[in-house]
Amino acid sequence: MELTGCQGRDKTPTLTEKTCPQCGAPIEIFSTDVDAVCENCGYKIYNDTVDCVQWCKYAKLCVGDETYRHMMEIAENSEKLKSGELPQEASASAQA
Repeated sequence: MELTGCQGRDKTPTLTEKTCPQCGAPIEIFSTDVDAVCENCGYKIYNDTVDCVQWCKYAKLCVGDETYRHMMEIAENSEKLKSGELPQEASASAQA
C-alpha cells in the first residue's frame, strides 16, 4: 500500500511553483506531495525528495519500490559525481 504524501514532513502544506524542465510551464506542488505532473505536457517532477529518501523510514511506502530504487540511484550517482568518480554526462543520462 502506498501512502499519499510525505509521512515524515510537517503536515501544514506549503505551495511551491516550479518550472517544467521539458516545456517551461509552471507546475504547482505542495510540500506534502512526492511528485506532480505538468498539466501542459505530462512531465513528472519530484519534490526534492532525493535527500529524504536516503534517511526517511517511510521512503519506500511513500514513493513506492520502483521510484525508491530510481531515486536511490540518482542519490548514488550524485555522490559519485561530487567525488569525481562519475563523469557529468553519465550523471545526466542516469537521471533521465
